[in-house]
Amino acid sequence: MFCREHAAQLRDNYSDITATGADVVAIGTGNMMYAKSFVDDEKVPFAVLVDEDGDAAEAASVKGGAKALTGMLSPSVLKAGNRARKAGHHQHKTGSRSLQLGANFVMGPGNSVLYSHLDKDFGDHAPLAEVMAALAKK
Repeated sequence: MFCREHAAQLRDNYSDITATGADVVAIGTGNMMYAKSFVDDEKVPFAVLVDEDGDAAEAASVKGGAKALTGMLSPSVLKAGNRARKAGHHQHKTGSRSLQLGANFVMGPGNSVLYSHLDKDFGDHAPLAEVMAALAKK
């Protein structure tokens, strides 16, 4: 539900993002069928790739598994869950690594990282204002 909430935020601001000359690429935890369903359900206009084995998440130092599970019932996650549900986002079938947290990166020329946000818990996402500020610098 939280990744759907964040994908909707990026979808709703996609024209502002692409107006900077940037694009969005999401990387999910499921397989190709799951990614297609996600794209169809959420009507995302950007590419959704899959990281079935977790290599991309590991390379980016994104938390998952037991490290992510410890904060699952924290007050901030419960509050974020209420926020997501009120906005109409619901948990669908999860991918193979349902305890994988997310991250956002703004990449610049070459391999430069202009902005990074590693989610601290399931309800934490990069603030769109920070992403847009990083895009303005590129």
